[in-house]
Amino acid sequence: MKPAAVLRRPGPAVAALFGALLVALCVTLLGAAPAHAAGYRYWSFWDLDGDRWAYATQGPSTARPSDGDVQGFRFAVSEDSQDATTPRGAHDFGAICDGTPARSGEKRIALVVDFGTAGDAPDGETPPAARTACARVGEDATTAEALAEVAKPLRYDTNALLCAISGYPKAGCGEQVAGSGGAKTGKATTASDNENSGDSGDSGGSSVGVAVGIGAVVVLGGAAYWQSRRRRG
Repeated sequence: MKPAAVLRRPGPAVAALFGALLVALCVTLLGAAPAHAAGYRYWSFWDLDGDRWAYATQGPSTARPSDGDVQGFRFAVSEDSQDATTPRGAHDFGAICDGTPARSGEKRIALVVDFGTAGDAPDGETPPAARTACARVGEDATTAEALAEVAKPLRYDTNALLCAISGYPKAGCGEQVAGSGGAKTGKATTASDNENSGDSGDSGGSSVGVAVGIGAVVVLGGAAYWQSRRRRG
């Protein structure tokens, strides 16, 4: 009769494998957790450079565009200029200013105003449809003056921050809101892009992380099991 198998305490190798298993699983699951960051709800200001939107380096009250320039405004929630979302819709100067003839001593500025999405709107407000307009202003006029010609009423705070265009939103100005840290279009992206192309979120990454964690459990757990069997043998 064979003697009954004697259960032995796992040796150092088995303990080390289980330790590695635990560390790998913790690192994987922590890495899979979505990042959360605070953002700000505000009007961002853009210049069209060729066929690409570039985040403006000046504010609308100091920028002095030239005749034929295209500039845009987008209302959205973003962390900073690197995360800001570009204006959507038509952006061709010829199409926007087709019905506004040039005049001596004046300039024409094509403006794209994107009021954003319902997801970025303040509670109880609905964003108007995006619009374009051609402002014909004096040669020395700023963007703010051009915007005032075609998109009143404008609202500013005490620090001259643009808070509302055409009365939207009714209240608030650059307030901080909770954000998910999801990717959005960058500060210089093609003008035809819209936020949907970059709003896929990180759910896919989280799923992959969990799958990798499960794989680590299987591999390391199997190694520990066979190491234990060998020691028992």
